[in-house]
Amino acid sequence: MKKSTFIDSAKDVLTIEAAAIQDQIDTLDESFEQACQKILECEGRVIVTGMGKSGHVANKIAATLASTGTPAFFVHPGEASHGDLGMITPKDLVLALSNSGETPEVLTILPIIKRMGVALIGMASAEQSTLAKISDVFVKVVITQEACPMNLAPTASTTASLAMGDALAIAVLNARDFNEQDFARSHPGGSLGRRLLLYVEDIMHCDDQIPLVRDNALLSDALVEMSGKKLGMTGVVNDAGALLGIYTDGDLRRSLAENITLDTPIIEIMSKHPITVGADVLAAELVALMKNHRISSILVTDNSKVVGALNMQDLLRAGIL
Repeated sequence: MKKSTFIDSAKDVLTIEAAAIQDQIDTLDESFEQACQKILECEGRVIVTGMGKSGHVANKIAATLASTGTPAFFVHPGEASHGDLGMITPKDLVLALSNSGETPEVLTILPIIKRMGVALIGMASAEQSTLAKISDVFVKVVITQEACPMNLAPTASTTASLAMGDALAIAVLNARDFNEQDFARSHPGGSLGRRLLLYVEDIMHCDDQIPLVRDNALLSDALVEMSGKKLGMTGVVNDAGALLGIYTDGDLRRSLAENITLDTPIIEIMSKHPITVGADVLAAELVALMKNHRISSILVTDNSKVVGALNMQDLLRAGIL
């Protein structure tokens, strides 16, 4: 095939699948609302099932539901007949996918599910199918043409089913007032989860790692402390441990420009009233604070006592930046 033919073929497929999604928009009705309400009212988990290509779509829909506030998982209908039905409880809800609505492996387990009193949402293209008739709520996925030139391989039908599953998940998400913090709790390993779940206390340096000198120290002492702790600064504290000031790499450059000697008392050249942060502040909020004040290092305090320290490199390593 010529490259142009490949592109023409791809355009045809994308056009057909885009039309399949548009068809779902044009035919949405009260059955979709009923399905959303059933999911919202479910006291257990949403069990999503399907065979073959519909099974792959069902697996993804279950994952999307679970990550957007609706406890859900996928059960293979073939395995369900051999013991996995034990995963389903009367408080659960089953969402069954089948393009034809006549998939034998799916239909085999549905009577058992109904006897358990489990609510059933069916999703198929055939309104007169067995799945449609047995379902408490039936959501029709309108399919007029597969992208396959033989109209056989599931293509537009799986795209439409997947889009309908996404529509269910997001409609329910909106009804639950699911927010970024809720999403982060389901995705602690992702960048959003790190930004919304990590606090200053989770990434700050503590105890002996905190760069600190007493108020009677000299500039030379402060430089030794700064070099040893590698945070680009040191705090200056009094006998009681209260923070009096800070001396940073920027202060050092200014000291060199003014020909200040190493035996200068640090209290004379430190920056007084430094910007500090509490340990219970979100790390993402700290980023904004440091950027606004154009600082790269900061001390963490509790009632004027220094309890931690960190810099932009710590935020970078934690995946906040």
